[in-house]
Amino acid sequence: MTTSTAPRMTETSMKQLDIEIHSIEAEAPWEWLGKGWRDMWSQPSVSLTYGAIFAAIAALLSALLAYYQIESIVLPLAAGFLLAGPIFAIGLYEVSRREELELPVSWAEIISRSPRSTTQLGFFGVVLLIAFMAWTQLAILSFALFFGLQGFPPISELITLLLFTPTGLIFVALGSLVGAAIAFLIFAISAVSVPMMMVRDVDAITAALVSIESVRKNFWPMLLWAWLIALMVTVGIATLFVGLVITFPLLGHATWHAYRDLIRDKV
Repeated sequence: MTTSTAPRMTETSMKQLDIEIHSIEAEAPWEWLGKGWRDMWSQPSVSLTYGAIFAAIAALLSALLAYYQIESIVLPLAAGFLLAGPIFAIGLYEVSRREELELPVSWAEIISRSPRSTTQLGFFGVVLLIAFMAWTQLAILSFALFFGLQGFPPISELITLLLFTPTGLIFVALGSLVGAAIAFLIFAISAVSVPMMMVRDVDAITAALVSIESVRKNFWPMLLWAWLIALMVTVGIATLFVGLVITFPLLGHATWHAYRDLIRDKV
């Protein structure tokens, strides 16, 4: 019954919003990255500063974890970033929106521009934060089920434990499958919902339903897009967060173009 109700809700919401979900080509995610790259270098002072601030925060949090000798949980925290990332990129969506409309771009314009659905964005941000916290707790509990309650070992020992023991390999395989499924579900509800709430007066549930329908209608291109996001975030983190200076704003700008390609509205 739930399966049959959700599409009808989505269709009703789209009619009320006067929007249409478009089918996209398989190579569309690569085009979004190309447009995002163009936007980033059109406004490097804003985009790269945005990326640098975000990378610095990530590095500081990792340093704090290392100080308290719990740096091994950086891995689940980094994976969980994929869940909460869209809400942090609102300023980058605004840069791309202004570039599209040929409006001036500066920090003053970005900060002063209030989203259309501020309250709903706040609510959605809380939902993503809860998902992020649940993800982290699930990772810790899963580790405890496989390896006992001794806690996370130092990261050098953790890598050996995960990759060079039978139990570790089983944990990695099962954890990757379950984690990928959960991450893709969160990706589906947030793929276009945050940009939509930024420019439209729409509630979070409707935006999430439209986002899910966009992913369902364009499953394979959106699966590629999710993979590209995961890959670029991984590269950013693997370079000791320096790569995030580039990859985070690039993905933020590209996400705006994903929204504009998938949701052809009148905004």
